[in-house]
Amino acid sequence: MPSVWHWYGSFHVNNMTFMSVCVWCVGVCQLVNKMDEASGSVKAFNRNDEQFLEAFAIFCGLGIQNTQMYDTVERARAKQQVLSYHASAAEEETRELQSLRLMDFSFSDFDLSDTETTMATIRMFVDLNLVQNFQMKYTSLCHWILSVKKNYRKNVAYHNWRHAFNTAQTMFTLLKSGRLQNKLNDLEVLALMIATLSHDLDHRGVNNSYIQRSEHPLAQLYCHSTMEHHHFDQCLMILNSSGNQILSALSLDEYKATLKMIERAILATDLALYMKYVPNVKPRWKSDWRAAERGNHLGRLTKNSQFVWEDEHHRDLLRSMLMTACDISAITKPWPVQKRVAELVATEFFEQGDKERRELNVEPIDLMNREKRDKIPSMQVSFIDAICTQLYETLSGMSEYCSPLLEGCQKNRQRWKCLAEECEKGLGNGFM
Repeated sequence: MPSVWHWYGSFHVNNMTFMSVCVWCVGVCQLVNKMDEASGSVKAFNRNDEQFLEAFAIFCGLGIQNTQMYDTVERARAKQQVLSYHASAAEEETRELQSLRLMDFSFSDFDLSDTETTMATIRMFVDLNLVQNFQMKYTSLCHWILSVKKNYRKNVAYHNWRHAFNTAQTMFTLLKSGRLQNKLNDLEVLALMIATLSHDLDHRGVNNSYIQRSEHPLAQLYCHSTMEHHHFDQCLMILNSSGNQILSALSLDEYKATLKMIERAILATDLALYMKYVPNVKPRWKSDWRAAERGNHLGRLTKNSQFVWEDEHHRDLLRSMLMTACDISAITKPWPVQKRVAELVATEFFEQGDKERRELNVEPIDLMNREKRDKIPSMQVSFIDAICTQLYETLSGMSEYCSPLLEGCQKNRQRWKCLAEECEKGLGNGFM
């Protein structure tokens, strides 16, 4: 135990310091020389006195340090109580957020305002740890979300901000409730969430076939997946605009990898690509790429237990399938939601069919022909059989916690099948 000797007049004084466990001085003990009571002469300290004092110094040092630490903790607790009023959400707000059921596969946005959908989007980014992991500025995230929302056209019945938000919510649910987040790295999760929100940016309410046949300027830019390429270009434009740089904390290599994954994810939402390679799909679906080939390949990999998580090609297949699964997830929702969404889709398709008659002077296919609305239930059944069932079976094979999508799809198939049979018997008029 360190000590310092001093002379004060006729007194020989020994100062002994109190050292804490972390070796810093917390106090000093001053000792006055012992004096013999009988003779009044000064007596020297013996070894027993020194050991007793050393033990006493340690005891005092620990006591003082604990007192100081307790005082520090109390001050920090007081500060936390003052700041928590502003920093912590109220219990009522927490209950309101839980009532949104963002992690439920049966989620519906119909009762939410546009402002609530943007707030829910922020919540998803926070809950996925994207804000923390990539040091996103809160103002930049808010600005980016609002910019994405603004770039969806309000006069489009289905492919609007609500569809983008619902697609992102399904991805969020797959990652959280479907327990896929732990199987993907942080960059993949970031890319998928950005891609789902951006995958239909500036959609005009018409498909690629119409863009090509009407000789729209966009058709001159890309030979296939015209609108999907345009959606990605819009996504890049928004990400690079002032105030929207939510990727600014990424390294150059991370930035390039993320943009590449976003591009491939958005292009994977061209459903016509999926349909071309699925057998027994009618010739009206035309395209020129491989989405369905990817779907069949991933299905075989999971069914044969050959999926390798370390294989980047396999992971790319999975990301593409997740995008398609989220894009068409309305087919898995509770029947009232599915029926209402189907009405919105039909409205948009019929408007395109009207434009084809009016501007292109062609008879639209049954899917776009409002005069053939009674065929929609049977076409929905065909769509489920050709695309959805295999897709959601594959996802259920990846994670049993994704099975609610398959179950919801199968329930809606039964509903559409009943409607189709009624229409065939002349007992119904479609569903609108």
